[in-house]
Amino acid sequence: MYDADGAVRPQYKTYSDWLKDKPLDFIKQKQREADTLFTRLGITFAVYGDEGGVERSIPFDIIPRILRMEAWKTISDGACQRVRALNLFLKDIYHDQDIIKAGIIPEQQILGNKLFRPEMRGFDVPGDVYVHVAGIDIVKTDQDKFYVLEDNLRTPSGVSYMLENRRMMMRLFPELFSRMPVAPVDHYTDVLLENLRAVSPQGISNPTVVVLTPGSYNSAYFEHAFLAQQMGVELVEGQDLLVSNKTVYMRTTRGPKRVDVIYRRVDDDYLDPLAFRPDSALGVPGLFAAYKAGRVTLANAIGTGVADDKSTYIYVPDMIRFYLGEEPIISNVPTYRLDRADDLNYVLAHLPELVVKEVQGSGGYGMLVGPASTAQQIADFRGRILQNPANYIAQPTLALSTCPTFCDSGIAPRHVDLRPYVLSGKTVTLVPGGLTRVALREGSLVVNSSQGGGTKDTWVLETGTP
Repeated sequence: MYDADGAVRPQYKTYSDWLKDKPLDFIKQKQREADTLFTRLGITFAVYGDEGGVERSIPFDIIPRILRMEAWKTISDGACQRVRALNLFLKDIYHDQDIIKAGIIPEQQILGNKLFRPEMRGFDVPGDVYVHVAGIDIVKTDQDKFYVLEDNLRTPSGVSYMLENRRMMMRLFPELFSRMPVAPVDHYTDVLLENLRAVSPQGISNPTVVVLTPGSYNSAYFEHAFLAQQMGVELVEGQDLLVSNKTVYMRTTRGPKRVDVIYRRVDDDYLDPLAFRPDSALGVPGLFAAYKAGRVTLANAIGTGVADDKSTYIYVPDMIRFYLGEEPIISNVPTYRLDRADDLNYVLAHLPELVVKEVQGSGGYGMLVGPASTAQQIADFRGRILQNPANYIAQPTLALSTCPTFCDSGIAPRHVDLRPYVLSGKTVTLVPGGLTRVALREGSLVVNSSQGGGTKDTWVLETGTP
């Protein structure tokens, strides 16, 4: 909210003036209202292995993050550029593999990756779109420079919180939205549905779209149900679908109904017990054969995981140059690959200063934040690295920017990141906003909800504002 000289930043001026007149008890009351409403509406997530209970309300902070349109344009252009390149990369590695032939990416990085799906070789996905929904994690340093932290391309989650956070803020503070030109985000599900319909199999003029969920015990089940409801489509589980003559049908009270597009929130391995894991009870027998026959579209495509692996992340700037002939708009965080001897030796010597992540990890699990770890935790992690160095990457601990956040002691700075959601169909777009995740513990850099983080609304001020 303030610059280095203590002056209010232009985008926060109206908000700051409004906040000055509000006593602390008013803010506390609004925070209690928000917490109660989130619980009552069932806006929850699950923490696997949490003995305290399966479901919990996601922590929500009522102080918004406010971005100028100029900053948003950098984020938007950079995220869309990245997703365009990643889609081209996925098409290439499952077809001609030109990027490997050109020596840009080692063959082993692709073909030796357990997330690479040889079954997808030579298969033309509808519209050449592999990644229909991407969550690109972006951070800003205290030098006001943006970096991409991760690409989430398999089944990225969290967009329901972006939408519900905005609804909550409009409900609690309608006067602020009349004073400030906050760009809307509520059309996200309209754009998503339009994009999904645009990549339906050839010859289908009025495609049937469904959302495929693993079921109510999945950590993101609320989101699956929310998105289906907002798009006006059916929420289905594997048992609700069947395949006949390489065509997918949904069981209904009026008999089987053909399904043309599946927005799937089930991982590759569990989609079809005939093609992948035979013990999966979550998928649909024969689904992969129907997909390969061009009778149904899966969003996101099977095999996208090889592109969001953290060891592949290192090559994304080179992908942008190779496929688009452009320089990356947003840089990667400098990254060490621990399967390289020099990088490994450097990282082992500097563990207390670095962040180390599993290459296929997610959710804040399987990582070490050196500056926030004890000597014993660092020693334990060193042992894990030495057992399998290729399973890890490391990055410097960035001086992440902070946003004002409501805490027990009042309003205080907390570290944040941003996950905008990039949608690909006929075009590559995103709505002006995203999920701002906040590390609620003082000094913490881990924003994942499963690790004690929370979320806040992201306001992009429309053009013509400071």
